[in-house]
Amino acid sequence: MFKTAAVLGATGGMGYALTEALCHKNIRTIAFARSEENLLKYQEEWGPNAEIFAGDAMNQADVEKAVSEADAVFHAINIPYQNWDPALSIILDHLLDVCRKQNKPFIYVDNIYSYGLHSMPATETSAKNPHTKKGKLRQTLIEKIKNSGVPYTIAHFPDFYGPHTGNTLLQYTFQQIIDKNKGMFVGKTNIAREFIYIKDGAKALADLALKEEAYGEVWNIPGAGTITGEEIARIASRHLNKQVSFKPVHKWMIRAIGVFDPFMREYTEMMYLNETPVILDGSKYEKRIGNLPRTTYEDGIKQSLEHLLNRNAAI
Repeated sequence: MFKTAAVLGATGGMGYALTEALCHKNIRTIAFARSEENLLKYQEEWGPNAEIFAGDAMNQADVEKAVSEADAVFHAINIPYQNWDPALSIILDHLLDVCRKQNKPFIYVDNIYSYGLHSMPATETSAKNPHTKKGKLRQTLIEKIKNSGVPYTIAHFPDFYGPHTGNTLLQYTFQQIIDKNKGMFVGKTNIAREFIYIKDGAKALADLALKEEAYGEVWNIPGAGTITGEEIARIASRHLNKQVSFKPVHKWMIRAIGVFDPFMREYTEMMYLNETPVILDGSKYEKRIGNLPRTTYEDGIKQSLEHLLNRNAAI
């Protein structure tokens, strides 16, 4: 459907993986982010199909220049919780305005916050009743996309993990257990949650975006089933050849840390996901697009740990 793509937020977790996935498909990919230093470093890893553009998504002129030669625009920008409002709305307005003017399809990376509380696997037609500030904001952004007049694809993902993922829940835990035997694990360790290996998510979204029939719809892209913290610890123990254990981080602890840490203060309201997890149903994707990439947790966790070990060794 397109020969050139623009990925905004290319140095973030999903942005990096999306750029990688698109380049592997021999699609010319314009990687947009603020840090030219990081873009230059990653460009060597992405290969010759990647072109870099350093700019600020809060500046519409930068966005217009970055996507001017692209056939499709991927929004994978992620910013700290404490900066979400109003920055997320401003960035989205800029992107939608540029896509409208330049007649470009828009592909949006979203999380599960807008689903709110769900006791059963959530389908794309499940009622969305967000009860948190962040969930309500994400739902507002979704409605803005749907009403923009721009061809769009919206994809919901569980929490990411894997190489280059950054400050996600599992990566936070993995980094700790590389250096010691114990790691802090956000939530109860005996509750099954869903995560997605980030390279799987990027490949699935790249495949989805290339299908004309995918536009004008919302899609779920789930991971390889669910897993508990206890199971993650056992996999890590086998791979690191040492006994690994997790110490659960409870809501009161997050709230206490939040007195001094603005990110943790904002995360407190999302702790419900560690008690009543939202699980995504991906049957629509598999029925209409094809098989979802599903790296097993065993393999994904091993690759995540290896990436961190190699990165630490290079420092």
